[in-house]
Amino acid sequence: MKFRLKMTICMVWLLALAYGTGSAVLISNAFRDSLNREKESACHAYQMAVSALQMVNSVSPRSSADDIAATLDQLSGQVSFGWSGMCLSDSQGVIYTKGSSELFDSVPDRPDDVQLLTMFIRSGPQGEKNLLLSGLLSTGSDMLWLDIAYDISDLYESRERQQVNSQNVFLVLVAVGGILSWAMAYVLTNPLQSLSRAVRKLADGDLGYRARCGGSDEIDALAADFNTMAEKLQMNVNELQSAMQRQESFMGSFAHELKTPMTSIIGYADLLRGQTLTPEEQRDAANYIFSEGKRLESLSLKLLDLLVLKKTEINLQPASPAQIVSSLVQHLRPVYLQSGVDVRCKCQNGRCLLDADLVRSLLVNLMDNARKAMENGGSIMLMVRMTDEGCELKVYDNGRGIPPQALEHLTEAFYRVDKSRSRAQGGVGLGLALCREIVTLHNGTMEFTSTLGKGTCVTVELKGGRA
Repeated sequence: MKFRLKMTICMVWLLALAYGTGSAVLISNAFRDSLNREKESACHAYQMAVSALQMVNSVSPRSSADDIAATLDQLSGQVSFGWSGMCLSDSQGVIYTKGSSELFDSVPDRPDDVQLLTMFIRSGPQGEKNLLLSGLLSTGSDMLWLDIAYDISDLYESRERQQVNSQNVFLVLVAVGGILSWAMAYVLTNPLQSLSRAVRKLADGDLGYRARCGGSDEIDALAADFNTMAEKLQMNVNELQSAMQRQESFMGSFAHELKTPMTSIIGYADLLRGQTLTPEEQRDAANYIFSEGKRLESLSLKLLDLLVLKKTEINLQPASPAQIVSSLVQHLRPVYLQSGVDVRCKCQNGRCLLDADLVRSLLVNLMDNARKAMENGGSIMLMVRMTDEGCELKVYDNGRGIPPQALEHLTEAFYRVDKSRSRAQGGVGLGLALCREIVTLHNGTMEFTSTLGKGTCVTVELKGGRA
């Protein structure tokens, strides 16, 4: 059973219970009040009749029971008291009766020494309702009982009409209330249906579908929470798909990097083994095998560094970034000058928490990439600035620059901006991926800005903390 149908049934049931109970109580109270008024009226009429008979008896003390019966017959014929019958009786039997005699059968016994008025309701031969009043009447030495029937059928008929009208109104009210309850339940549960549709869409793979929400009630809050969950799920799935694509690209690039040198090594080794070569040709083949072997060695070491860094918790120690940079520049400047590249630095003194060996590896890779970007020599500038959270390192070069579309892919493993030139210079595209891991271990960031034909600036911010 659907929730909106349950809501409709509950609301209709509550409406029926409230109306049924209320109408029954109102009709019952109205009937009781009307019956009490009829009893008072009947009792008043009975007392008037008794008073009239007692007056006649006082005027004529010798009046017999027959005289009282004649007076009672004359009184009922001249005055309209709403009586439907009457009966005058003594210890010997009925003296006078008017109306249906069935109304006065089996009248309850009454004590002879107490004058009282008894009232009870009795049905007539046609089903009509009568209020029967019975009392003791004294006439000299005789004891008479006067019973009068007061017709109250209109009162019961009025109650029945009220009950029928109440039933008709009840049926109409239930029908209208059911329709309104269904409409209200539809409005209230429609956001749940929209949320259910969003769940099915999400389960079918449509991660971009969102539930409608625009109010401030609990269902809209639930829809908003669901949309937030769907947003995060979509982000996670997109990141997972991107990671899978990067992994596939990594495996393809890795296989390609292995295939090229291995093919060359196997080919030249087979050439050396199977054919007679001149000493010069043998030397060239051996040199090619050596260079390709060194490339495989470099590739394996880079991959090993990446794997180790991803599984390592580093211990940051107080160190001076300025001292690390100046020492590195002093050590590498003679090597870079042989390629026509001038290396300089500008450092701000200070100490912060970092891993000195990893930072040196970071700078060596960034400087090596800058050197490869210069064909006819140039200059590299390293700058150090202390920050509240650690230090900021910048590596400037005036090389050929990086295309804008390549900037977001620089730190991907095996990615090279110029694949032919990088291969000729011995690059395998893992240096910046290694730099990214080192920066991540220092809770830092790395940003590239470049202009084609003018150069590149790499900004690294290490947030290990101040010493």
